[in-house]
Amino acid sequence: MSVAMLPASAISEAPKPAQDSAPQESAPHESAPPSLIGLSREALAERLGAIGVPEKQRRMRAAQLWNWMYVRGVDDFGAMSNVAKGLREELAGRFALGRPEIVSEQVSQDGTRKWLLRLADGREVETVYIPEDDRGTLCISSQVGCTLTCSFCHTGTQRLVRNLEAGEIVAQIMLARDRLGDWPGAEGPEDKTGIPDGPRKITNVVLMGMGEPLYNFDNVRDAMAIVSDGEGISLSKRRITLSTSGVVPEIPRWGEEAGTMLAISLHAVRDDLRNELVPINKKWPIADLLEACRNYPGLSNAKRITFEYVMLDGVNDSVADAKELVRLLKKIPAKINLIPFNPWPGSPYECSDWDQIEKFAEVVNRAGYASPVRTPRGRDIMAACGQLKSASVKLRASQRAVAAASNA
Repeated sequence: MSVAMLPASAISEAPKPAQDSAPQESAPHESAPPSLIGLSREALAERLGAIGVPEKQRRMRAAQLWNWMYVRGVDDFGAMSNVAKGLREELAGRFALGRPEIVSEQVSQDGTRKWLLRLADGREVETVYIPEDDRGTLCISSQVGCTLTCSFCHTGTQRLVRNLEAGEIVAQIMLARDRLGDWPGAEGPEDKTGIPDGPRKITNVVLMGMGEPLYNFDNVRDAMAIVSDGEGISLSKRRITLSTSGVVPEIPRWGEEAGTMLAISLHAVRDDLRNELVPINKKWPIADLLEACRNYPGLSNAKRITFEYVMLDGVNDSVADAKELVRLLKKIPAKINLIPFNPWPGSPYECSDWDQIEKFAEVVNRAGYASPVRTPRGRDIMAACGQLKSASVKLRASQRAVAAASNA
């Protein structure tokens, strides 16, 4: 991951190891009107045809809807003033433009914002906004829960429920833009703590929230095509980063079909340790992962891969580990993000002390790699890297504990 959390997952073609298996459930309730968010222009035109829009008008009408949804951010068909009134009414009766329901919104002392969002089927995900002076990064989820069991990651303690649809992924960004006033002419929240003054409040998107995005490849790819569309939300692919724990067969495919920036949750330099920290390593070990990185389409000094490395006291933070990390990444255009471990209830690890992190960073820097130590953000609201877990799961766990105590 690279600015707010760590991934997890469900895949299109590559078989999953036993520990990755989890039941997949359907997306929205059948009773909910289908959303137009997340559809391609071609799919929008097909929906318009299904409600009787003449073929000659469909492309034009789809372009109008696209502009209203992704450029202006409207969530009401009635506001689409250049669409015929009859068509607006027909659309309103058949389809939806709504965002996920906000269950809770928390604002950290440092300005980080975390939203717990309820989807149409009642499932929940978390989305985090991290403001800085010159940018605003939105960390979005790709799955409900997580199929991986990374031992240092809170999200990994929550089972995978299902993949998010493309529209549910895009809608996280649209909701955040609603809340931050990031649409043209929008006011934004009364409390603007930490929000940058520039014309775009969300300048970067990272797929580093709940879920392993490469295990939901098609939906994530389709969502990012909308996010990067120059006539829509219009974020450059260089400002979109997908973080993976190492789904090796899908890495080159992602580069070919999506072409965003790539981040790798590495966290160890030996297979025996990475097997423990990131169990997907048992299926695709470090050598295979790094070979896929070397062959990532478009890789260059201008398009480097970010390697994420969580600093765990006495586990992976020695100077010898730093030297081995440098050796492993030789000839890979890379940046190395050193992430102080963010604790969560019951976590088995502690964060490396600052002196040791500096020693580690010095070795990496001397080798010529940029190795920023990521300042923990949103720790006070459990929004920092590796801390995400939907509040409903946490609540159910606490309820079970209370019930067990009362029955003891």
